[in-house]
Amino acid sequence: MQVVGYDTAAGDEKRDPALLVAGEDGRVDRVSLSRRCELAYTLGERHCAGTVEDGTHVACEDPAAPYCAVHTSRWPCARCTGDCSMPVEACHEEHAAYLAAFAPATFKVGVTRSWRLDTRLREQGADRAAHLRTVENGRIARQIEADIAATVGDRVRVPEKIAGLHRAVDDGAWASLVAGFDPVETFAFDYGLDFAERPVAETLATGTVRGVKGRVLALDRGGSTYAVDLRDLVGYELREGATDRDLQSSLGAFG
Repeated sequence: MQVVGYDTAAGDEKRDPALLVAGEDGRVDRVSLSRRCELAYTLGERHCAGTVEDGTHVACEDPAAPYCAVHTSRWPCARCTGDCSMPVEACHEEHAAYLAAFAPATFKVGVTRSWRLDTRLREQGADRAAHLRTVENGRIARQIEADIAATVGDRVRVPEKIAGLHRAVDDGAWASLVAGFDPVETFAFDYGLDFAERPVAETLATGTVRGVKGRVLALDRGGSTYAVDLRDLVGYELREGATDRDLQSSLGAFG
């Protein structure tokens, strides 16, 4: 079976986060990533995850991963700065502009459809957030985003998020940033994770699930905690059975 996607279940208490895996028959199943769930898979070869059409996986053997050029979808709004003709239907919906904080002091501006604000923040694994403005469409929101991004930035890489998993948000730095705006509301998120030290960044599917924060999966194994970017698992073939690969251990494993 192959990992063909993941579901963070952000903001949905009725659904567990999960890996989406496909068998040779094209059936797509969910491998639960609920807290304390045990994973015991070994990663095999990695290639394009193909696509899922009407609930059935269509395989692709192209060696590019997680997706080949044919199966890479490009979101037209990804780099938009509000100078477009609003070609996507969602552009015409009400949007929210926000600031998000990632411990200890990494900040970004972003926009999303207003009804998805809480979900979008949780999808990113934000620790704190401030809803800045609600506007009538995506074009106006992108213009606001572009202006703020010139000084705050509009992107945070997953390694930066992993580096701060064991840290708290710098309250002073966050308060100083938000003070320059008049937010509609503010948020503080708790993902139920408590790290005594920084988890080790790894790509594996073996261990006890500690939790999921955004697209980062925390796994406990052998006295160490590992932080796995779920996107880095997409495209891998999975074999039943725990990995026997030597892994870097955290300092806590020797305590």
